[in-house]
Amino acid sequence: MRRRILIGTYVRSSGYYDAYYRKAQQVRALLADDFRRAFTEQGVDLLLTPTTPTPAFKAGEKTEDPVAMYLADVFTCSMNLASVPALSLPVGLSGGLPVGAQLVAPVNAEPRMLSVAATLERVIDAATEVR
Repeated sequence: MRRRILIGTYVRSSGYYDAYYRKAQQVRALLADDFRRAFTEQGVDLLLTPTTPTPAFKAGEKTEDPVAMYLADVFTCSMNLASVPALSLPVGLSGGLPVGAQLVAPVNAEPRMLSVAATLERVIDAATEVR
C-alpha cells in the first residue's frame, strides 16, 4: 500500500503532472465512458467478471513479488477508475483456495447489484470445488 501511495504522489508532482497525471485522467474518462455506454446503449444490466485472474494465494505467498500482487488487482482496477459500483463474492474453491466473482453495476444501481449478489449467495455453494 505504501508503494502505491508514493507512486501516486510522485506522478502528481509538478514536473510529472502533464506527462502522467493528465493522461491518466484522460484514460480514466474514456474508461468511465465505455462502462456508461455498455450499461446504457448496449442494455447491460450488470456485469459478472472474475475478481482475480487466479484463485487466492496463500497468506504471505506473494509478499516478495510485488508484480504478482499488482496483477492480482487487474480485474478490479477498471471499476475503481471508472467509479462504478462493484462487489466481490465467493463462488467456489480451486485447490482448496477461494475463487471470487465480481458484480459490476451502473452508477446508482447498487440496490440491483446487492439483490443479485444476495441471490447468488443463496444458490452458489462457495465451499464447492470449481474447475
